[in-house]
Amino acid sequence: MAERDEKQLKVLVVDDTATNRQILQVFLKKLGFIVIAAENGAQAVDKFQAEQPDLVLMDVMMPIMDGYEATRRIKEISSRWVPVVFLSALDKEENLVAGLDAGGDDYLSKPVNFVILDAKLRSLMRTLDLQRQLDEQGKRIGAITDNLVDGVVNIDESGIIQWCNPAVEAIFGYLQSDLVGKNINMLMPEPYHSQHDGYIAHYAASGEAKILGRGQRLVRGLRRTGEEFPLEVGVSDMLVSGKRQFVGVMRDVSERVHSEKELQVTAQRLQIYHDAQESQNQLAEDIVKRQMLRRELTDPHVHHWVAPAANFSGDIVAAVRSQNGDLYVMLADATGHGLGAAICTLPVLSVFYSLAESGAGLAWIITEINRQLKATMPIGRFVAATVICIDHQRAEAEIWVGGTPDLLLIDERGVVKASIRADHLPLGIDDLSSDEASPQRIAISPTDQFVIFSDGVVEATNSLEEQFGFDRMSAALASAPRQQRLEAVQDALVKHVGSGTPHDDISLLVIDCGEVA
Repeated sequence: MAERDEKQLKVLVVDDTATNRQILQVFLKKLGFIVIAAENGAQAVDKFQAEQPDLVLMDVMMPIMDGYEATRRIKEISSRWVPVVFLSALDKEENLVAGLDAGGDDYLSKPVNFVILDAKLRSLMRTLDLQRQLDEQGKRIGAITDNLVDGVVNIDESGIIQWCNPAVEAIFGYLQSDLVGKNINMLMPEPYHSQHDGYIAHYAASGEAKILGRGQRLVRGLRRTGEEFPLEVGVSDMLVSGKRQFVGVMRDVSERVHSEKELQVTAQRLQIYHDAQESQNQLAEDIVKRQMLRRELTDPHVHHWVAPAANFSGDIVAAVRSQNGDLYVMLADATGHGLGAAICTLPVLSVFYSLAESGAGLAWIITEINRQLKATMPIGRFVAATVICIDHQRAEAEIWVGGTPDLLLIDERGVVKASIRADHLPLGIDDLSSDEASPQRIAISPTDQFVIFSDGVVEATNSLEEQFGFDRMSAALASAPRQQRLEAVQDALVKHVGSGTPHDDISLLVIDCGEVA
């Protein structure tokens, strides 16, 4: 017989004969067991409680307390399965039955056959090992369920609670001892309290589930205090020893539901605020458009294009005929984008139209726009502008450029014949002297055209971060007939930008300098 030192399990040997105890001790130690000896049944019970052995070899006929009684008491006080093997010279059937009735797990006749004892011990060790694995697995599962945040409850097919984890206590306010053996409907408010047993009976009869197997469902729970609260529940069923059992997993979602309600209220408030803002924005947009899109812009000598980077454009274009027939044209570019920039242009439009219609001099218009902007706009806000007054009878134009890109004058072929650079600050920054407000005067031909544009045109970039630039714009102008040059630049710019979005407002004006036959 090979030694099995790796076992190191405890065996309690109970026999009133010292020689028998000694022989068994030697044999078991050789097999690798730790051996504890007792002389009678009473001593065996005491040593079992003190030493907690893994296996017991029990004699039957002993003084003080026999083996049958000792086994019964050991089985009563043991919290785990500990096999008891009877060793006895009594080998009649009634002795074997008496041993098994007392709680024994096997029976071996004396004198002991050590080969058979060794085989029985090996068999018992395998069973003990399996039992130990099951115990460890049960402990792990118990530790997991005991530490789950979610409540887990097991009920039978009558709705009676068989077991629950500590989380159920925390959720409902009951002790486990208050719940086990009670109907699960004690955790439900009406009408579910009265109807739940019917749900179970209906499922047992028809197999039609209301919650079972349908994932987590939101229901109402009832705490011990009588408080109702939102509870998320999922239920599954199983068969245990041929009987249907149900396992419910539940979670108190009071905080989540409260947060969702608060979010809904916040969302509603935000929607109301958004709607109010949209209404205000729409009003502002209508006002700005009414100022910008005046009928004077339909003058056949004025071709314009404005494309905002945001909902509102900070670029404006304006044109009007004075009482004596002179054509006043302006392109203005306010700092920033959107509504703020658009609002800054309103004083510019108001002053421009009122003074230009009366035929005021360009210097006076520039001075008055600058004064209005300084009086109404916050520090850091200003407006770059190009303003032209075309006198068709004298074939000349007055030009004032402050902060915008170069003004181009092109001939009938679309070729640039003059480029007027911005030699003034944008409007709204500082007071203007008479020299700073004075326009430049140049001669024009009836077949000439002025091209005015904001920096959003030449600075528009493609996917390679290449700007549109003056060269591409000049090429587009020269490639098209006189009345189609704005569209040619527009098409070239859109093709250059591709699927990208311009980062700045875009505005472009092409103005005919005179009547063309």
